Amino acid sequence: MRITISEDKKDLGVQAAKLGASKILEAIEKKGSATIVLESGASQIETLKNLANYENIPWNKVCVLQFDEFIGIDPNSPKSNTYFLQTQFLNILGETKVKCFHPLGTKETSVEEANKIAQDMDIDVAFSCIGENGHLGYNDPPANFETKDAYIAVDLDLRSRKQLVGEKWFKKLEDVPTRAITLSIRKLLSARTIIVSCPDQRKARGVATCLYGQMNPLQPCTALRRKVECNLFLDKPSSMLILGDNRPKYH
Repeated sequence: MRITISEDKKDLGVQAAKLGASKILEAIEKKGSATIVLESGASQIETLKNLANYENIPWNKVCVLQFDEFIGIDPNSPKSNTYFLQTQFLNILGETKVKCFHPLGTKETSVEEANKIAQDMDIDVAFSCIGENGHLGYNDPPANFETKDAYIAVDLDLRSRKQLVGEKWFKKLEDVPTRAITLSIRKLLSARTIIVSCPDQRKARGVATCLYGQMNPLQPCTALRRKVECNLFLDKPSSMLILGDNRPKYH
């Protein structure tokens, strides 16, 4: 795992997008196309904005998979992850169109449909983040480290739902969906390159857990240590617990 610490979240987004762009171009040069996975959420805004502004990427050769989505939500709702990717990435591309975009459905049966599409697809670059509870996507603890399915249906834990309220995606806890579809841990780790954009002090504990915690399903983010080609992009606030005397004690 490689760690890059930026002064602030804006520079973090620049650095993460720069690496992502180079890996996408590398894949296209090698095999004529690229497949990427895009995550949603506040932590991804700067990275996606900068990535979308790389005009030298032939986006018509890039297939985009969605990392996760709430079950039961209207995909056109501003609270849906599909809407987020549309407004924070695809719309920035303007008239440039990606080769394909596979938004996740919002029904339980959509898991089967997502797996038919993604099960055998090779992921070149996966963009992700670490949640306040240590989740990856919506793989909340205890996460399923063993499933071979590309996508799975999961229950959102209380802390994950509170994070969504704290980030102002929902007004109150009762509004937050309790079920979601998410890329599995195993499928995430199959990506040739993983780029984790993780700004803000509220993510500091999750970052420290990722690096120093015991690797197990109760701490999903620790699975990233299995991947050599994993790149963790932090800002000063999110890195505050991984250096010097601030490092937490794990047993």
